[in-house]
This record gives sequence, C-alpha cells and structure tokens, in this order.
Amino acid sequence: MKSRIALLITLALVVLTYSCKKDVQINPDSNLKLEFSADTILFDTVFTSLGSATHHLMIYNRHSDPLKISSVRLVKGEASPFRLNLDGEAATELYDKVIPATDSLYSFLRVTIDPTDANTPFVVEDELEFITNGNTQTVKLMAWGQNAHYIVADKTITLGDTPYRYTIVADSLETTIWTNERPYVIYGYAMINSYGTLRIEEGTRVYCHQGSGIFSWSDGQLIIDGSEANPVVIQGDRLEANYKDLPGQWEQIILMDGRAGADHRISHAIIKNALIGVNCQSSLKVTECAMRIDNTIIENHSSYGLFSLIYPIEVKNSVIANCGYSTFFALGGDYRFVHCTLDNHWHASTTARKTGSIQVGNYQMGNEHNYYYYPFNMEMDNCIITGSLENEFVTGFDGGADSTFVFNHCLLKSNRFAHSTSGFNHCIFNEEPLFVDVNRNNFHIDSIASPVIGTGNPLYGNEIPHDLDGVSRIGIPDMGAYQYVPKN
Repeated sequence: MKSRIALLITLALVVLTYSCKKDVQINPDSNLKLEFSADTILFDTVFTSLGSATHHLMIYNRHSDPLKISSVRLVKGEASPFRLNLDGEAATELYDKVIPATDSLYSFLRVTIDPTDANTPFVVEDELEFITNGNTQTVKLMAWGQNAHYIVADKTITLGDTPYRYTIVADSLETTIWTNERPYVIYGYAMINSYGTLRIEEGTRVYCHQGSGIFSWSDGQLIIDGSEANPVVIQGDRLEANYKDLPGQWEQIILMDGRAGADHRISHAIIKNALIGVNCQSSLKVTECAMRIDNTIIENHSSYGLFSLIYPIEVKNSVIANCGYSTFFALGGDYRFVHCTLDNHWHASTTARKTGSIQVGNYQMGNEHNYYYYPFNMEMDNCIITGSLENEFVTGFDGGADSTFVFNHCLLKSNRFAHSTSGFNHCIFNEEPLFVDVNRNNFHIDSIASPVIGTGNPLYGNEIPHDLDGVSRIGIPDMGAYQYVPKN
C-alpha cells in the first residue's frame, strides 16, 4: 500500500512538472548579439608538444530574452592547435547552444603546438566563430610557440628513502654543452655522471617541471657561464603570468662532493621558484672541490636559497632572497660572502617564517641520539643580512667542533649580536637598508639616507669593482650587491 502511494505521488509530480513547463521562446531578432569577456585570448609562450594552461572565455547574453547560438566553431577545425570545451562539451564545432535571458556560458580553451624547425618563438592563431540570429562574431586566439630540447627521465635511483627519476645528460669523461638556441625543459633530473661536466652557456633558459631539477653526482661538475647581458635563467616550466614569482614549482639543483680541480661554478644566473635553489651535499665523501657563485640571483624558494652540508662555498656580488625557511643554511663547511645581499621578507605563504635568513651550525643528532660534529668557518665582507624577523643570523654551535665567523663592514639585523664585538668589525645593526621594494624582490638602494651607502670597505670593493648591474664601486663602496645610483 505504501509503495502504491509513493508511486502515485511520483506520477503526480511528473505530470505537474510537465504541465507547468513552458516552451523556451527564443528571440530571433538580428539586432541581438553576444558579448564576450575578451575579444582576444592570448596564451603565454607554450613549449611545443606540451599542452598549455587553460584559459576561459565568458559568453554573455545581456538581453531579456533567451538567445540560441546556432553554431560555435574553431575556424581551422581539426587542424586547429586550440581545443574548446563549452558548457562541459568538448568539440571543434558545436550547435544550438541556448543562453537564458541575462545569463552566460562558460568556455575553456587550451592549445598544443606542434614542433617546427624554428629556434625563435613563433605565433599560432585561430578564431572562435559564433553565429547567432544570423550574426557572425569572432574571438581571436593567439599563442606563442617555442621549440625546446626535452630532457626526460628514464631511470630511477633511491637515496635514503627518496626516489629520484633521472636521465644522464653528461656521462663520465664527457662534457655536454647547453647552448642558448633553444630552451631546455626538464622532466625528472638532468644527471651529471661521475667525471662528467655540464656547461650551460650564456643566455640559456632552463625550465624544470614539478619534481625536477639538475643533479651532479659524486665527482661530476656543473658550470653555468652566464654574462651580465645574457644571464642563464633556471625556473619552473609554467610561463603564465601568475606563476612568475610562485615558489616551489620545481625541486632543486643538487651538487654532490666533487673532485679536485673541478669546482662547480655558477656565474651570472637567475635561479628562482624552486623548493631549494642550490643544494650542496658533501655526504658520500669529503669534497675536494668548491662551489663558486658570482653575479647571481637566487630567490623565491619555498625552503632554502642556498643549502650546504660540509661544503666550501664562495659567493660574490649576489642576491639570495625571500625563502620559506632560510636564504642560507649551512651545517659545517667553509664559507665566504663578499658584496652580497641576503634578505628574507618571505611573503609567499600565510605561514609565518620562524628561521633566520642565515642559519648555521656545527653538529647534528644521529638516529641513535648520538651527535656528529663538523668544523665551521664563515666570513662575510661588505654584505647586507636583513629581513622581517628580529634575529636574521641564527647559530647552533657546540664545543665538539671548531667554529668561527666574522662579519666585516656588514649591515646585520640581530638583537642577539647587536652588542657583540667579537667577530663583528665595523658593522651596522638593526637599521633598514632602504631597499626599493622587498615585496617585488628589488634590492637596489632607494634613498641617499640609507646607512649602507659608502660604508663598505674599499679593500673588498676593489676585489669586485662592479656591482650586480655593472655599476662601478671603486673608491667608496656601498654594502650589498648593488651600488646606490642617485635619481635624476
């Protein structure tokens, strides 16, 4: 009995629904046209063979009557590099789409570009054509295509509990040169094998996919040879505007212990938006090589800018900035920084940063609660170390290993060391350097009132006679990577 009553109620509702439903009255007036959220959809540079990000187009009916789109199509049809999804339906051509009065439709567009022989970027185009009430309206579609060298992982190695997908780009006793003719797109890790060398020439652009990077195995060598006019750029492979300064898009550059006479070198480079910018690991054996960095910007990394485990590192005329933990972290090792700016106004996350811009130590605890000690030595000359915390220089030292540090003619933000004399020579504490805009990673000096102007030691200024922009600092140098240039 109950089931019969339920069935009767259901039938009654169906009858009521259909009896109340009115036919949709389409207005055929040719004066009624569609409106669009844009008249041109422009895609940022897209690597050939890879799908782009999705762009959307809103299609509006601003009128008080429903309108029917008789057809909407990609003009080039199946030959088009673009793909359309309209109201949940994917096709190159769709028919009889109704937009209710004062309503809209949502469409999605993607592009995949076939490779060509061109080295320089090229443009591909099509049009999205709408026919409504006899009116033809179009929206232009444009994308810049870029051919690239694709580095795709084909092997796996597990270190600790972490698997790394990789392919060897420079094998043993081999020197591989990456040129600037086409960019390089890395999927997985580009591996430099033992006794192999990867040299990256000026102007080369390297794009790393999520979870990817460059890995120099024990006794391998990485040389980045950028120039002031044409730096090497290493970043993520998403080129849309909203990815420009987004951290964590790829993993890291890992450099393991090296052989004598084969120092790693990074000169005139921009390394940005990774998990860790440069990770130096002397973990398999005591390294016999050093890491040398000059005229380089390392910024917007979700963990560390420069990370080191028992490595000798020299950094000159460089900026390391805005990282989720520290701009520079070191456990043991030997370090020298000259005319560098290390600033950490981390602003890419709602999570507050709690670690100093520089965090260094000489010991760590093992798995069985035993301690390992590593000698530590660091010298900073004519540098700026600042950020959003009260103490941007944090140490964790124990008497189990020798540890020394000295700051010469530096600006340092630190309440802990503000009244120290040992290890701090002619330093300025807790004053603002007056950068142009830390939120936009612009660490040029903005005002003649800055305390870093003219307070560097000429001895170190003469060692590096030009700043990161090529401006002379001979005579009375400023602290940091940039010399103040008065405004006109």
